[in-house]
Amino acid sequence: MAKNGGAAKASAKPQTLLGYYRDMLLIRRFEERAGQLYGMGLIGGFCHLYIGQEAVVVGMQAAMQPGDQVITGYRDHGHMLACGMEANGVMAELTGRAGGYSKGKGGSMHMFSREKNFFGGHGIVGAQVSLGTGIAFANRYRDNGAVCVAYFGDGAANQGQVYESFNMASLWKLPIVYVVENNQYAMGTSVQRSSSETHLHRRGASFNIPGEEVDGMDVLAVREAGARALKHARTGQGPMLLEMKTYRYRGHSMSDPAKYRTREEVDAVRQHSDPIERLKLRLMEDQVADEAALKEIDREVRAIVSASAEFAQSSPEPDASELMTDIYR
Repeated sequence: MAKNGGAAKASAKPQTLLGYYRDMLLIRRFEERAGQLYGMGLIGGFCHLYIGQEAVVVGMQAAMQPGDQVITGYRDHGHMLACGMEANGVMAELTGRAGGYSKGKGGSMHMFSREKNFFGGHGIVGAQVSLGTGIAFANRYRDNGAVCVAYFGDGAANQGQVYESFNMASLWKLPIVYVVENNQYAMGTSVQRSSSETHLHRRGASFNIPGEEVDGMDVLAVREAGARALKHARTGQGPMLLEMKTYRYRGHSMSDPAKYRTREEVDAVRQHSDPIERLKLRLMEDQVADEAALKEIDREVRAIVSASAEFAQSSPEPDASELMTDIYR
């Protein structure tokens, strides 16, 4: 399928655009604070930040319908917030507190919300693709009209279980949209050095899965492509593969100094392609909001994030009696 040319002509109501701006800014500010708490030793284990990729989840969520499900890998905080999970519960889980979505026992990579149809958060690379395909199979079996959106990265795109899942999903025409968040680097290895086929939207071709390359730094381009893919899957035509060309500003995880790329490269993306700044510019050029109004949104978002950090630090740690609960034996 041809490359998506962006959303230059895509339209949205002013309040809708402001909503996208707020949602992306909430993810950005939340991740910035999570990075600070990690540096203070309040978040243990691994912590993979989503800074730079916000347009992908906000755009996809805007295209989804109630009842659709989301499943993703370990860079998952942005997906949770986009699904409507509360910042307090997400931050409390990151800090291992009882007020978290998994009672403080899952941490950064393992929390979910049945209420919000968010099924994780998975630490095993590519595992969510197989699990998401299973969710799609259940949707078809139940004939409930729901579509599962399974996110994975350019590194996971080389995992064998991904292609086993593609084969099954195409064979049975399962209602699933596979979203490759191609942020250019699998841990510290660029796509060009790790993948013989760097156009990841073509990876489903041998399984008869149509694919589309999308500007993942443009929230409206994502929304439009997401709407097409979800309609394709929902109407019984089987899976579709979307490659979101995006970028992460931070390292693979908080322990990654990201010395495999130059500061100039990162700064160039920030200057020319940042998803939040691009939407901010549109809002101001179209006179949807002025600088003062956008600063007020930022103040509101910062207040939410600050409150979540306070909630997390004041929430108690899980009781020792919780050690053996919520596990399979």
